[in-house]
Amino acid sequence: MQLTLKSVSKVFPGGAGGAPVTALEDIAFTVASGEFVAVLGPSGCGKSTLLEIIAGLSSPSAGEILLGDELVSSPSSHVSVVFQEDSTFPWRTVADNVGFGLQMRGVRKAEREHAVARAIELVGLSGFEGRYPHQLSGGMRQRVAIARTLVLNPAVMLMDEPFGALDEQTRFVIGEELLRIWDATGCTIFFVTHSLHEAVQLADRIVVLSARPGRVKRIFENHLPRPRVETEDPRAYAELMAGLRDAIGLTQAATRVKA
Repeated sequence: MQLTLKSVSKVFPGGAGGAPVTALEDIAFTVASGEFVAVLGPSGCGKSTLLEIIAGLSSPSAGEILLGDELVSSPSSHVSVVFQEDSTFPWRTVADNVGFGLQMRGVRKAEREHAVARAIELVGLSGFEGRYPHQLSGGMRQRVAIARTLVLNPAVMLMDEPFGALDEQTRFVIGEELLRIWDATGCTIFFVTHSLHEAVQLADRIVVLSARPGRVKRIFENHLPRPRVETEDPRAYAELMAGLRDAIGLTQAATRVKA
């Protein structure tokens, strides 16, 4: 399902008589149906705020978001969100965590169990259905969060730095799993990240936002063949990374720290 952002701005009122804060200004671009788009930008540029507006959790101060032909004004059953924070319920097993959303929707048990089994298989957690979150690694708990999103069969998946708390190697492995899942489901993915390497690994296009107020500074097309590792095409990889560093205003040393 296509996402269309039309001149989206967000202004927060100033607290205790302070001046209003403009977080986003005139954001406009389209995410095609089935596309994987990553959003990069310096801290505080409004990336997460933009995701919340797309999710219908916050309203823009100006402009509008369209999901297909429908105006986004509240959360939609077509859109699911995966956050960075561990959102698993510690008292529920993997299977019960994954099926929670379907249970809240009143889906019958047999249908729910079938959908849960498929989602767990998609994220590579078959055999762990009866485990509890404390028995899983951080990466596995994020797989549970992704499965809980997938089981709802969303047309659009919004991901707010979902792998930010993981080490670099685990992030790469789960990123490859996410690409496999994306290919299998055909959903549209809008992925917020601080990591240039992660954006290059995953996205078809990379949207770079400026420092606050966040504006679209540049959009990069990513034509590198998958798997996108530096050794596959060193020159093309280096050129894209250099362009991203320049757009964000990072030095090469700073990029290594951020990533």
